[in-house]
Amino acid sequence: MSKLVLLRHGQSQWNLVNRFTGWKDIELSENGILEAKESGRLIKEKKIPIDVVYSSGLKRAFDTASIAMKEANYSHLFNNGELIIIKHKAVNERDYGDLTGLNKQETAEKYGKEQVHIWRRSYDVNPPGGESLKNVVERVRPYFESTMKKDLEDEKNVLLSAHGNSLRALFLILNFYTVETISTAEIPTGKPFIIEYESGKITNKYFL
Repeated sequence: MSKLVLLRHGQSQWNLVNRFTGWKDIELSENGILEAKESGRLIKEKKIPIDVVYSSGLKRAFDTASIAMKEANYSHLFNNGELIIIKHKAVNERDYGDLTGLNKQETAEKYGKEQVHIWRRSYDVNPPGGESLKNVVERVRPYFESTMKKDLEDEKNVLLSAHGNSLRALFLILNFYTVETISTAEIPTGKPFIIEYESGKITNKYFL
């Protein structure tokens, strides 16, 4: 049996002020650090071992992983105080293009709430200059299948620290949701999502 542990990064400084963040490299807020620690506490409490750690190429994701694993006291994952982690932009947050840095409320007032909702939650509509969720699926799928999926087949426990939209993309890839229902997927921060595998097949999934 192996486990895939999914972490949505803790609150960032731009989450705090309600800005579209996308690929902008923004630090965690104080609350985001606490959420990352809570994730680590839950993983330790449930005694879930971790063999390999992946994250996006964005600081808020790999900082979340590092804080969580320090809180779990998983010293085997550290070298000279630094988390041994595989970072890749394939699991970055969705690129919001021209919306990046804009306040979400002000953007809704400018373009209309319905239009902004479509940009944020639809599957295949791109925000101006940015990516749709479909685009995110197209980059997450080959990366997951060539890396994490192979680790899981080798019965390793894998931690992935990523973002709301790259994790939604993975939920689609794993057939937890359909294109029609993915807009309803809620992935809270500070709550690790566990996927259990046996003989290469998913046998269980749950939030801690």
